[in-house]
This record gives sequence, C-alpha cells and structure tokens, in this order.
Amino acid sequence: MKFFHVKKRTLLAIAVCVWILAGFNVARLGIISYGIIPQISWYHILLSAVVFGMFRFMFFKMSFKHKKRIHGYAEPTRPFWHFFDLKAYCIMAFMMGGGIWLRSSGLVPDVFIAVFYTGLGIALSFTGGLFLAMFVNYPKRAEIKEQI
Repeated sequence: MKFFHVKKRTLLAIAVCVWILAGFNVARLGIISYGIIPQISWYHILLSAVVFGMFRFMFFKMSFKHKKRIHGYAEPTRPFWHFFDLKAYCIMAFMMGGGIWLRSSGLVPDVFIAVFYTGLGIALSFTGGLFLAMFVNYPKRAEIKEQI
C-alpha cells in the first residue's frame, strides 16, 4: 500500500486544498442565500461575523492539533488520507450530513442559511490559509532528514 503514501508536508498540502475547497463551497451557499433574502441588514453581517469568530477559534485549535499529529508521525510517509484523523472525519461527515439535511428539510429560513453558512465557510477558508502557512513553513530539512 506504499502507492498511496505521501510525505508529511504533502499531508499539509492536502489539508490546504480540502479546507479551502470546503470553505469556498459553504460560503458560496451562504452568499447565494444572502441573495435570496429580501433585505440584508447590518445585524445579518454581524451575526455572520459572530459565527465566523466562533468557528475560527475552534478550527484554529483543531488545525494545530492536526499539525502536531502529522509532524509526530514516526514514518516519513503516510497514506494520503491521514491528513485527518478518525475524529475529524466523523465531525466532517456529521457537519456535511447535518448541513445537507438542514437545507433540504426547509426547517430553517434562508436568512439562517445565509448568516450561518457565510460565517462558517469563511472560517473554513481561513483555516485552509493557516494550513497553507504551515505547509510553507514546514522545515524542508526535516523531510531530507527523514529520507536518510
């Protein structure tokens, strides 16, 4: 199964792509919903900022746990899906499933989707940017040392 193995630095690159792509798609859904609501007021934007702040704080802590876990792998390469751990995959599946169900159920108004999804999506994208900084700053000499 070494065919699926990548370097630890590449795991960070995969995380960049996943987080930014997820953030873009979620924020896009929020912005589309903002276009549907009849009037956007300052408190809608403020609430999106509050949602952003809450998730940004949570994702900030989570990103450093992932970085520490990735750096801590004893082997120089790991399967590409190890950019997340099992807990993160479960959280992602729950959030995606819950979000899809919530939007399709019609239980919440478009204004909720607009506010929540915009804040969440931007927080996801910012976390992708944080992973990008981790990728760029990953010590290249560590990879050279691992190859020896």
